[in-house]
Amino acid sequence: MRQKFSALLVAVTAVAAAALPVSTARAADGYDRCPQGYYCMFSGLDGTGDMIKLRGNTPDLAALGMDDRAKSDWNRTASTIYLWSDAHYSGCTAVTSSGPTGKGNFFPTYQDFFSSVQFDGPGGPSCGTPPGEGS
Repeated sequence: MRQKFSALLVAVTAVAAAALPVSTARAADGYDRCPQGYYCMFSGLDGTGDMIKLRGNTPDLAALGMDDRAKSDWNRTASTIYLWSDAHYSGCTAVTSSGPTGKGNFFPTYQDFFSSVQFDGPGGPSCGTPPGEGS
């Protein structure tokens, strides 16, 4: 009787294990970590490294550990984003549009460069396009 019970227990355990759902979902990586409705900055190229996600004006990126550290971004908001070279919306600005064009690596000159983020402007003097890096 004990052998029959053990055999039955093994069979039930095997069926139960086979019936468990297997998750094939994988954790988001790179740019895909940025949720819809946020502006995200990454410390690495191509959406790698540390990430911050913003939904509003941020006068000093040092408070979030991203001052002069961002190398790429993705604007998943409906806003135009103004990136300021200095804290508290001072210095010069670069613009990141919303939509599919709002994702990518910063020009090498502007990697590890920005210190504040402003949603929908008014922006300030342009940082310009670095020589040899224009389209």
